[in-house]
Amino acid sequence: MNALYRRLASLREQPPASAEAQAAIGEWYAFLQRFTAYSPEMFRQLGEMYVADERFTANIDRFGEGLAAFMKEAMAVYADRA
Repeated sequence: MNALYRRLASLREQPPASAEAQAAIGEWYAFLQRFTAYSPEMFRQLGEMYVADERFTANIDRFGEGLAAFMKEAMAVYADRA
């Protein structure tokens, strides 16, 4: 999980809709599916929570400032395309 956070952090300067960002966020979606069956809309809402709840933001942003916001945007694009 931490390795995926680090990978996403390394991509956060790219557009969230970029092929690399979408491939990485797709891996995040697949990882989460191992625990709960997320619909694309649930995945989008989870991304919203990453920035709405400062505890999530602080935890995720440990891997790179702005990562939570980047993930939120990438997750929304992923959900739109699903």
